[in-house]
Amino acid sequence: MKTVNVEITTIEDVKKFVSTVAKCDYDVDIISGRYAIDAKSIMGIFSLDLSKPLEMRIHSDDCDELLAALDKYIIK
Repeated sequence: MKTVNVEITTIEDVKKFVSTVAKCDYDVDIISGRYAIDAKSIMGIFSLDLSKPLEMRIHSDDCDELLAALDKYIIK
């Protein structure tokens, strides 16, 4: 499992983010405070406070391709 912080601020960003994550065969969660949301759920992500950084948990060790595709959202 890998964990990174992401920032998704606009509606268009949410759409692109979910579209990219939906192509994965493994689970990806978004954590905000005490809430854990499926990162493949556009409605779930919209229910979070997007003004703050979010934690993304990828339930796979072979996720370099996903991390590269989501690079613009990752907080470094």
